[in-house]
Amino acid sequence: MSSLRSEKLRSLLDAWEPRSVATTAYLKTLGITPQDLQNYTSSRWLMSLGRGAFKRPKETVTWQGALHGLQSQLRSPVHVGALTALEMWGNNHYVRFAATRACLLSPLNVALPLWFRTHWGDEIRHVQTKLLPPDLGVIEQTTPEGFALRTSTAERAALELLHLAPKIFGLVEAGLIMESMTLIRPKLMQSLLEQCASIKARRLFLYLAERADLPVMRHLDLDRIDLGVGDRSLVPNGRYVAKYRLLLPKELVDPG
Repeated sequence: MSSLRSEKLRSLLDAWEPRSVATTAYLKTLGITPQDLQNYTSSRWLMSLGRGAFKRPKETVTWQGALHGLQSQLRSPVHVGALTALEMWGNNHYVRFAATRACLLSPLNVALPLWFRTHWGDEIRHVQTKLLPPDLGVIEQTTPEGFALRTSTAERAALELLHLAPKIFGLVEAGLIMESMTLIRPKLMQSLLEQCASIKARRLFLYLAERADLPVMRHLDLDRIDLGVGDRSLVPNGRYVAKYRLLLPKELVDPG
């Protein structure tokens, strides 16, 4: 290996964030050429994850490290959302008996690269949706590994969770989670509810927040929140909530 290529490799490895992915596009900005990459991989200084991405040998990369590469290097509009975001914000005050895949959300027609799906596809669930504007209620949150990931705020994540219930998440579980969300910020929640594309999610949020007597309900302007028309039947043989025109599990309607 030439001294120039060796120096480039040393600088690259020194700057590499532990347990993360480096994309070809990012490496190109560092002056790493395709010939360099071929030499580095053949010499086992780098390991290819497939077309467009690399990691350091003998290093375990989690989906969080891979997502960090997508967000920071490729500017991919994919964020951590729904239950996974709520867990990151500490809103999982109950025991889950089954492991679940991490929930990542993006606008419609945004695909995860093949290399990401090949290595972490079994650990994540990618949902394409037009539920909310892409940047509303999405901020950076640092994982225990130290990665700053674009993540839904608790307020946005609650609507994402309700939008995906009952198909992906249980309605009763969602109700239990909502009971713990006493710190919802009214201004942000108002904006999210007004711009949310799902009538079902809007109605569910208001019903569950009212049921749990969450403080946010005393500050929302309900006249500005469109609840649509017609009934929404979410379970067979459920209990009907006339105010919000929802058919829900009896556990969420009948007195405990």
